[in-house]
Amino acid sequence: MGVLRIGHRGAAGHAAGNTLLSIETAIRIGVDLIEVDIQRTRDEHLIVLHDRFLQPSTTGSGLAADHTLAEVREIRTVPGNQPIPALTEVLEAVSGHAGLMLEIKQSGIAESVAESVRRSGFPGPVYYASFLHDEIRRLRPADPALRTIALLEGVPICPSAFALEAQASHAGVSIECLTAEFVRALHGAGLQVFVYTVDLPEQIAFARECRVDGIISNYPDRL
Repeated sequence: MGVLRIGHRGAAGHAAGNTLLSIETAIRIGVDLIEVDIQRTRDEHLIVLHDRFLQPSTTGSGLAADHTLAEVREIRTVPGNQPIPALTEVLEAVSGHAGLMLEIKQSGIAESVAESVRRSGFPGPVYYASFLHDEIRRLRPADPALRTIALLEGVPICPSAFALEAQASHAGVSIECLTAEFVRALHGAGLQVFVYTVDLPEQIAFARECRVDGIISNYPDRL
């Protein structure tokens, strides 16, 4: 298998990220996976949004988690003037076109995210990712075959411990910290490696030279 092409928040270099427009753009480009960020509203609906605070990336204010789904529906992205989608809408939009990489942004929502995916009958591959490593570790007992990604910014003293302790199948590392030695150590521990967020041609070439398994980009058409 070649290096997976992963659209960051859809195709965030072309349209406001984490919106249906950005996701549709990534589908037209022909990505393998679409990465989006998941949060939960006050009334426990799962939405697709990156920042904890609604300002300045949307027309709203305050914590996203303090708003109901109905309130979120009235908010628009800045720039782009796009609505904030629910996870169910994204699952429907992507189904049959690509796989998903779902980044869990809040503590305590991993099981709800996985259950929402199961209920949807989503047919493609799904990867559950988080910097909150305990979130993805909670998912493994119910389904040891689940694809999970321990995200990291930095290079730890023990290169693979962070992902192994999270019982992850994959490691997600920053392009700023990527080295061929780091990738070899992670591969040696049985982990696949995704790298984020890779936009420039020289970064893309370097990531490929390091033999990563997936590249996450705002411009997936460049991969």
